[in-house]
Amino acid sequence: MSGDRRLIWTIAITQLAGWGCLFTPFQLLIAPMEAEFGWSRAEVSLAFTIGLLVSGLAAIPAGRWVDRHGGRGAIAWGGLAGALLLLAWSGIGHLLALYALWVAMGVVHAFALWGSAMAVMVSAAREPVRAITAVTFITGFTGTVFVPLIAAAIEALGWRGALLLLAAIQAAQTPIALWGLRGVGPGGREAPAARPLGPLLRRPAFLGLALCLSAHSFIGVGLGAHLVLLLREKGLAEPWVITLVALHGPLQVAARAGLYALGGRAPILAVGLFACALLPAGLAWLWLSPPIAWWLLGFVLCWAVADGLLTIVRAAAPVELLGKAGYGAVTGALSASAVLPRALAPAALALVWQMAGGYAWVPPLLAVIGLVALVAFAWAASDGGAREA
Repeated sequence: MSGDRRLIWTIAITQLAGWGCLFTPFQLLIAPMEAEFGWSRAEVSLAFTIGLLVSGLAAIPAGRWVDRHGGRGAIAWGGLAGALLLLAWSGIGHLLALYALWVAMGVVHAFALWGSAMAVMVSAAREPVRAITAVTFITGFTGTVFVPLIAAAIEALGWRGALLLLAAIQAAQTPIALWGLRGVGPGGREAPAARPLGPLLRRPAFLGLALCLSAHSFIGVGLGAHLVLLLREKGLAEPWVITLVALHGPLQVAARAGLYALGGRAPILAVGLFACALLPAGLAWLWLSPPIAWWLLGFVLCWAVADGLLTIVRAAAPVELLGKAGYGAVTGALSASAVLPRALAPAALALVWQMAGGYAWVPPLLAVIGLVALVAFAWAASDGGAREA
């Protein structure tokens, strides 16, 4: 395997394993930990929130480290640190220890997962946008692979045994990263250079992109937490609720596959504007649609395509707008700007639900936030592209 093909498969495998082992398990382990320790759901869930906040705070220093040293070590050794944390989690017995563990896990997320992986793709791939699209196509199946695997492992081995299995899987990605990313980074092909971050943070391109991606994060995490309940409240039958929610993944992957097929014929800023336009359109559809499943397919299509494409835009647009130099720090700053919207979205929408006595005001609120994302991305795109390659 040579060129971008080896790079794509290495990043795809390490990210599939990383998200599957270090991120996905938490939602499936809440109930077993509640049952064993008697902790409340809020107490257990706080650990995950802590991890998200720490990951956002660590994103900028992690990005600077990747700019200086390359992403190979961050992905390989950060991933191994994640495997050791999974081992420690399997022996956890105190709530404070769980919180401390997830502080460390947040740092691992910042170094080993998306930011470092995309920095490698931008610096080393011959066709970065196409390579990033290919990676997201593969990693789009993370939940499909790991949710049933983790559930089966918990059933067969208990939650502690399941974590031991995940630790072994996670540790296996280290030699894959070291082999597949050899020669990438400082001294490798087109390693991104560090540059001062301050001037970039004042650019309309950065500010607009940060606002757009923060709005998208709020919508995505909020829908992830409340969509099932919202559709039930609309009066849909349970099989249709599950079907509509489940369609998000395949449609998201299909959108990425379509972008991959278009290759260089689809400018990334045009893709971003199209995806951002779908956000308020889809959410308005959800708001105005009658409680008929076939009607709601339009919302699912708009939301899934927008979500799938914006994952790629998040990685590729900073290069188009701000240049390759300092990519790790720039994307780290973008991640940091989105951490509070991500962390607060479920609670904020729950508060709206409580104050309104139902979900009636949630779709229009999200549609307005989607419109903000569209205007913000258009503002970023109007900055005139990268001034520094």
